[in-house]
Amino acid sequence: MNPIRKRRLWLVLALLFAAAAATSLVTLALQRNVAYLYTPSEILSGNAGAKVAAGDAVFRLGGMVSANSFQRDDGSMEARFKVTDGDAEMAVRYTGILPDLFREKQAVVATGRMDGNVFVAEQVLAKHDETYVPKEVADKMGLAHKKHNVATPADPAAALPPER
Repeated sequence: MNPIRKRRLWLVLALLFAAAAATSLVTLALQRNVAYLYTPSEILSGNAGAKVAAGDAVFRLGGMVSANSFQRDDGSMEARFKVTDGDAEMAVRYTGILPDLFREKQAVVATGRMDGNVFVAEQVLAKHDETYVPKEVADKMGLAHKKHNVATPADPAAALPPER
């Protein structure tokens, strides 16, 4: 083989190897940063998977903060509350400053992992206005509303007054 062709072949092979290595590293980095969104009923029913239930995976918990569930001891940064999706409730523990818009009966998305039957949140995000709900939470809450026959403001039948 001609020495110039041999050198080009080695250069092409080195470039292909470098591209494959870079693609592999990017894929691994993205997989580690993916946090799937689950509702309390998906976690408690086991649909979220064994790694989620065992606390081996970081994921996002989405739903509404249950009424009368928020607790915080005086002088403590640890907050305890429950998140519901209409079917199930899950206890959540968070140490830190909660967002200003965090309230009971409001949408919340928390990132963290399971510790036994309690979700330990590393980050808590609250709904920022009356019309916004994260798409994934809205889709899953919409399914819960349909299941429980709850009328929603977007539902045309909910806007009509009841017939007499």
